[in-house]
Amino acid sequence: MSVLVYTENWDGKFKKSTFELLSYGKKIAQDMGVPMYVLSFGEIANDELEKLKNYGPDKIFKAIEGFDQLDNEVYASAISQAAEKLDATMVIFAQDNVGNAIAGRVAARLKAGMIAAVSALPISYDPFIIKKKIYTNKVFGHIKVNANIKVLSLSKNTFEVIENPSSAEIETIALDLPTAKTKVESTDKVTGKLLLTDAELVVSAGRGLKGTENWGMIEELAQTIGAATACSRPVSDEGWRPHTEHVGQTGKIIAPNLYIAIGISGAIQHVGGISSSKCIVAINKDPDAPIFEVADYGIIGDAFKVVPELIDALK
Repeated sequence: MSVLVYTENWDGKFKKSTFELLSYGKKIAQDMGVPMYVLSFGEIANDELEKLKNYGPDKIFKAIEGFDQLDNEVYASAISQAAEKLDATMVIFAQDNVGNAIAGRVAARLKAGMIAAVSALPISYDPFIIKKKIYTNKVFGHIKVNANIKVLSLSKNTFEVIENPSSAEIETIALDLPTAKTKVESTDKVTGKLLLTDAELVVSAGRGLKGTENWGMIEELAQTIGAATACSRPVSDEGWRPHTEHVGQTGKIIAPNLYIAIGISGAIQHVGGISSSKCIVAINKDPDAPIFEVADYGIIGDAFKVVPELIDALK
């Protein structure tokens, strides 16, 4: 038996979320008394793979050829084969775009039980019970899995990064890959801007800003603290901000360390997308705004007065 952790790389580099994922997988492997294996696909330098050794893997397996196209079936087939070769009874993904696209396919291939967006270590292993947020993140549910193999995806920023250096060997794993059905002709990537889904600090605003012409102070606040910018759905629907910044149940679901909500009333759909944030600060002139019910800290006041003073204080 083993625990297998799939690690995605971005242009040959690993992010903090990868190390969080490995720390989580290592703790489960220790609890189960089994090895933790790490799987990495595509072109990536050995010195980057060496970084994974800081988080306790027993072996690191890589496969390079055949992953130049972003085809979910190819990745799902490869991970499933690796899980079978390595006798994995637990396969762990990050809950992100890739994890959401592939984890379910892997679970189906392995006839495994799957739980998405877990936020804690298992409560027990026999029977296997684990905690996750349910009902738009309002409550915690204790989910039981009866299948012998389990597939989990871990929500970001829910487990601390724990260094646990090992002397793991890096090996190439042989896989029989299907022919990719998808061909990517070109990709356009955002450059020079902090990606919302990777950000640990987020400054977000809603209709209380009254218009796109008032967004300068939001961007200035974000730049001052090194944060990404976000918005509520009505703002993106009005065209004040791009849809890529929309957070909520119908937009991006995020879990930063700090989420500052400015002029956002706190509709249930919005709260469902940001409630996993470690700390929520709300600024709103309406003392009865629902956002204050989920905020850790609240400022009742006019954003056009509060935000400039906040920027000055931070500077």
